[in-house]
Amino acid sequence: MSSVAKGALERLDAELPETDEDGAHAIVASLFQALNDCGFTIPAQGCTYWNGEAMTPGDYNDLDCIPDAVASTNATAARTAAHLARTLRTQPYPAEED
Repeated sequence: MSSVAKGALERLDAELPETDEDGAHAIVASLFQALNDCGFTIPAQGCTYWNGEAMTPGDYNDLDCIPDAVASTNATAARTAAHLARTLRTQPYPAEED
């Protein structure tokens, strides 16, 4: 990673709230890179996850009410994935040249 790219990412990362930092980001980064290496196209803001409340057991499927921040992130992930799918349907990647 170049120093310019690293500096840009550090500045962008500073915009995330402190409560938004956890191991899920590292998992998503590894997953997205692996998918990208296999030829997948990843939509912008294409990740969403639920860690539960700190130090308590809990499953996302058991929530009585989805927290607003999680619902908003889920909606954004769905919206950007749908946008990418529509774009690729009308403008697919160019075929490999012989």
